[in-house]
Amino acid sequence: MSPVLQLTCELIRRASVTPDDAGCQALIAARLAQCGFRIEHLHYGEVDNLWAVHGGDGPVLAFLGHTDVVPSGPAQSWASPPFEPSLRDGLLYGRGAADMKGSVAAFVLALEQFVAAHPQHPGKLALLLTSDEEGAARDGVRRVAETFRARGERLDWCVVGEPSSSTRLGDVIRVGRRGSLSGYLQVHGVQGHVAYPDKALNPIHAFAPALAELAATRWDAGNADFPPTTFQVSNIAAGTGASNVIPGQLDAVFNFRFCTESSADSLRERSEAIVRRHGLQFDLRWDLSGEPFLTRAGPLRAGTVAAIESVCGISTECSTGGGTSDGRFIAPLGADVVEVGPVNASIHKLDEHVAVADLERLPALYLAIAERMLLHA
Repeated sequence: MSPVLQLTCELIRRASVTPDDAGCQALIAARLAQCGFRIEHLHYGEVDNLWAVHGGDGPVLAFLGHTDVVPSGPAQSWASPPFEPSLRDGLLYGRGAADMKGSVAAFVLALEQFVAAHPQHPGKLALLLTSDEEGAARDGVRRVAETFRARGERLDWCVVGEPSSSTRLGDVIRVGRRGSLSGYLQVHGVQGHVAYPDKALNPIHAFAPALAELAATRWDAGNADFPPTTFQVSNIAAGTGASNVIPGQLDAVFNFRFCTESSADSLRERSEAIVRRHGLQFDLRWDLSGEPFLTRAGPLRAGTVAAIESVCGISTECSTGGGTSDGRFIAPLGADVVEVGPVNASIHKLDEHVAVADLERLPALYLAIAERMLLHA
């Protein structure tokens, strides 16, 4: 086995279902400490975070990843046990193979190789890992970023190892992400008998026109970097289970994925105005998961594109698509952020896998980015 394949397998064997790190970070910290990295463990609640740093003054390049994984689902539905790595037909199977223990292992190999070749390198090289990316994401990088802000920790560039690629390694990198704003709406009615609707108030009927307007609203037109903001309902629940009872309450959950043309405040205000305009009695709670961010053309984007061309032999697409990542907590610190990692076709699925050939090129890709940013930027 190649070193990166061996380390990836060791990490997959640790069933680190969020927020349990299951010893992944201790393994990595021990390796990096041997290379001269300064190790700091940041524990918040049930979450483990690792901050490993090498070097001194100058610009700071951090690699960012997570050691936690989503649950495997029914283990018997996998072709091989989800937490026992399996090699078949040039693919490595196991929960976390693509999202993102393969990238984490590649980070470690790249960092080891970089400091071995450049022990007195300029600037600072760092690795930040959390076990709270797939879960609530409250005591992971969000909390670490608060700690960094309080103590004036500087980050200039951040490379996130999320599986960004579409069909082949390096064909897509993320240079930004949309914001995510969720609403938890409770519409109040009056429960009653369906035969006597005049004595009740059906919250389903009352909400329907407001929902139609919310769904039809054009929140913004997007811009050159982002698609338009979208509104989607993810759940609606009402009723007692009986066919002859008008419910007294409706609960709805919805989400905005928003671009830089809208703000969380404007979306809250506009959507609440629509609900009020339809005369509803309601309670509405909001959860802002992250603001949109964008890394514009500059050294990090250029260095990452050049590294992909050198290592993978292809041109890459710079995209802001997809969901969210922990990069949303690092960008507000003033860092440029890009995301580059393996093909994402199997993430969160049964029989998650990564191509061994891609995995074995990842350390060279991350090493090339580090050399371009710290030695040649």
